[in-house]
Parts: sequence; structure tokens; C-alpha cells
Amino acid sequence: MKASAFVYPWDVNGDPGAARTVADLGVEQVTLAAAYHSTRALTPRHPRHRVVTAEHAAVLYPPDDRWAGRGLRPYEAGAWAPGDAYGEAAAALADAGLEVHTWVVLAHNSRLGAEHPETSVVNAYGDRYPWAPCVARPATRAYLVDLAAEAAVRPGARGTELESLGWYGLAHLHAHDKTGGVGLGDAGQYLMSLCFCPDCRAGYGGQGLDPGELAAAVREALEPVWRGTAPSDGGWAGVEKLLGETRAHATRVWRDATARSLQEAAVGAVRAAAPDGFQVLLHADPVSYHCGANAGVDPAHILGVADGVVVPCTGGPELLAPFAEHAREGTVLAANLTIVSGMGGSPRTLAADLAGARAAGATELRLYHAGLASDADLEGVRSALAAR
Repeated sequence: MKASAFVYPWDVNGDPGAARTVADLGVEQVTLAAAYHSTRALTPRHPRHRVVTAEHAAVLYPPDDRWAGRGLRPYEAGAWAPGDAYGEAAAALADAGLEVHTWVVLAHNSRLGAEHPETSVVNAYGDRYPWAPCVARPATRAYLVDLAAEAAVRPGARGTELESLGWYGLAHLHAHDKTGGVGLGDAGQYLMSLCFCPDCRAGYGGQGLDPGELAAAVREALEPVWRGTAPSDGGWAGVEKLLGETRAHATRVWRDATARSLQEAAVGAVRAAAPDGFQVLLHADPVSYHCGANAGVDPAHILGVADGVVVPCTGGPELLAPFAEHAREGTVLAANLTIVSGMGGSPRTLAADLAGARAAGATELRLYHAGLASDADLEGVRSALAAR
């Protein structure tokens, strides 16, 4: 089973031994960030630094002239990834014998939302989510599709993994986050993630809903949740209970169609720019109304669009099953397992977790994240991969 480790350019650049350290894990591939959101990351082995602060979402290479004169365009990285940081790291990793694929984060960009607030998701209360670009807005969609093509198809890359290619909502690993005081559950998260920007209002109208009445219904449905007198869990049945079956269904039809068409357009743009044999995967969740980095998708649809998916499996391989039901010959089902103990990973049980993922239908393995893991964590990975 082919294995790939996630890596940032700053894990490699400036550290002559980094590429060999990754190769010696026993992986055949690296998934190297080419466009990434803001973060603060440890670099436990780097000879020049121990903490890297990426201040805003950025491309980690020099963007080309397709962006000239456009209002929405990618931001270049600062001192944390200067110049063609991606290209420099990719060359070092390839020299170590590793196949390099790009890692591209799309609809997750707080700086874009801060500087262009019209791009952001707007909830039923009128609050904007600057980290969450609304994927229904035409200008935002055009930006995301072009970014996908440019960032995915970097020189020498053999494939890409597209993250956040769908709806983002309330849930967000934000600095000093204080949104956990009320347990929103699955249903509450959905209601708080419904967008009411002008394009989404028009979309709901196309489904026979009055957008003003819908927003009022969302607020009314959430009142007992805020008071703590009604649960907001129960999955999709919980959404229907809070909002009503007809309204809930209409919102989902609009949102599912919007996400699907964006996914088709972005993957199509990547394929048009890529050489033959270039692999396109999505980070995905098999529940289409879910929001976040692992975009909610319909498994049957997405496996007819992309070459496969990367599925979160830390804690269990259950999310693989809906994709496995629709897999065809050559479909990639990559199980994503966290290997950083301090981030909830379990490298000591990686061999057993790998076996469980394979039994659930996984064809490849992803390891999050070689640059963040301690030496002890990496030793556990080496042992597990050697026993494959």
C-alpha cells in the first residue's frame, strides 16, 4: 500500500537532512503544501528555527500573470516561505527519491475575507465568517478554480490533493477560539453554516424558499439551542427537526449542487493544465452537508469526477465505507492517519490502524504530518511501514 507523508516547504528548506529523514520513513510519496492557510507550526528538527508562523493564507511559489488586474488574487507568502519555497523543497524531496504531489488549500482564507468581506459566508444573523469564502459567489468561484489549477500543477508534481474544495462554515480552528460554550452538534453546525449572501439568497429563492423567511426560521430553530433546552444533534434528522423537512431539503439541494459544480470546475481546470497521468484527489467527507477542510461530498458523484479521495481515519476507518461502495478499478481511497502524538495521533498503533483501513477499502495511506512529528513519533512510523 503506497504511503505519503504531508510536509510543509519550511520543514525542508534550510535543513539539509530533512528530505532524507522523510524518505527514510519508508514512504514513497510526499504531499507538499503549495497553497496553505495561516498557521503556527512546530519544526522539531530544523537547525534554524523551532516555530514557523504563517501569518495569512498564501501560495508558496511566485504566482503567474493570470492574476494581473484581478481584484481577487492569491497572496504571496512572507518570510516564512520566501521566493519559490515550494519549488525548492520539491526539488530536495525529489532528489531523495520521493514522488512529489501538491497540497492545495482552497476555500479557507481569513485574509481574503478580511480584505474582501463580500466573499465571505454570512449566517442567518448577519455575521460574516472571514475564514470561509462563499463558494456560490461567481467571483469567488472563478478565483478558486484558477487557484486550483495554478497551485496544483507545479513543475515536477505527479498529482495533487485539493483541500477545502466545498463549503466552509462555522467550525474553524481559529486563534483562541471561544465558540464551544454551547454544544451545537451536527444540526446546529449546519444551521450556523447556512449562508445568506445575495447569491445564496437567490439560490434559496430558486428552490421555492423566501430567503428572509428562511433566515428567520433558522434563528427561531436555534433559540432553544442557545437556551440549552433542546439538543441539536441527530445528524440530518436533527436538521429536519429544527428547520422542517421541506426547508431543510431545499437548502441542501442548493448547497449540494453548488459544491458539486465547483468541484467539477476545479478538477476540470486542474486536468486541463496538467500532464497526462496527473492524479487529482480531494480531501473529503462522505456526508455532503458537512463543512470544512474535508469537504462534504456525495461519494458516487465525486468518484466520477476525481481520481479518488483522502479520508480522515484517525479514530477509525468508518468514513471509508461509503466511498468503497462506489470505488471502481483504479480509484484511490487514501486513509489519512494522524501520526503526531500531541495532536491526537497514535503512531504506536499505526500498523493496526493501517490494517483496519485496508480492510475498510483503503488503497493508499496518508500520514499527517512528518514535519510536525517528534523523533519518537517518526520512529513509530518507520517501524509500522517496515512491517507492511
